[in-house]
Amino acid sequence: MGLDRSSLLSRREMLVTPVAMMIAAEVSAAGKMSLAIHQNTSAAAGYRASLEGWARAGIKNVEITAALLDGFLKTETLASAKRVLTDNGLTPVSGACGVGGLWEPNSNHAASLENLKRRCGQFTELGLTHIYAPVGGMPAQKFVEDDYMTGVDQMRKVGDVAKQFNLRMTAEFTRGSSFISTLTTMLRVTRAAAHPNVKPLVDCYHFWSGNNKLEDLDLLKPGDVGHVHFQDVPDVPRELLDNTTRLIPGEGVSPLTTILKKLSDKGGYNGPLSVELFLPKYQQGDPYEVARDIRQKAEGVMRRAGVL
Repeated sequence: MGLDRSSLLSRREMLVTPVAMMIAAEVSAAGKMSLAIHQNTSAAAGYRASLEGWARAGIKNVEITAALLDGFLKTETLASAKRVLTDNGLTPVSGACGVGGLWEPNSNHAASLENLKRRCGQFTELGLTHIYAPVGGMPAQKFVEDDYMTGVDQMRKVGDVAKQFNLRMTAEFTRGSSFISTLTTMLRVTRAAAHPNVKPLVDCYHFWSGNNKLEDLDLLKPGDVGHVHFQDVPDVPRELLDNTTRLIPGEGVSPLTTILKKLSDKGGYNGPLSVELFLPKYQQGDPYEVARDIRQKAEGVMRRAGVL
């Protein structure tokens, strides 16, 4: 006996619906991000106390700094450092490698690469898959256009080192750099380098306080952004902003919901948002209390942006 049209449609719907649901779930997940905290935020507490305090406040994702790790390793082992993470149910989503001179032209680049190899070995043992380094270049330094081709070459060499350790390296443009201080320049250099293990790091403080505009985020393409640092700024002239004016997301005037939406919609970013603060009241405060405050305010911003 043949099947009527309604039966065919019914069976087709039964087959298509699970596929459609899977696609819809993937699209929905693509725009979601997770909260993390950078160890600079609780620098005075040290490696162990910062992580243990944050874990008690419900933080799951953390960003390690080379400086606090080195302090811990003066009396402890790398295996102990890893146990602090695993025993507290923490995932290290990125690490500040603490190596300078990686991106800007300089005569010591070979030495910087050797230092990077050592740090990559350490961070890999901790379970990291992503690390980063900010761009240097003091304001007094002057660069010419040809220097950016050198930067492209150096970026490829950094990517090759990261690849040896199955790591992805992110380059952070900084507002005070005389080499790469803007998202547009960072995109130009990383796209020219075209190394799969090197991506830009977007820091909300450096982006909003520097020589960038919201429209620059429209230049992003899916996969462009490797990592994000998440913070706010007070309502003062941008010229007065510095690291000590960074605020918890939601406490200031940065258009964070718009920034997050563009990172999601244009860049397809669905990774961690790492809160990195330098004010003494955060760095010297109780890590549990600081993390609890961060979680409440930062997650509120993420909900309003539709990325949590």
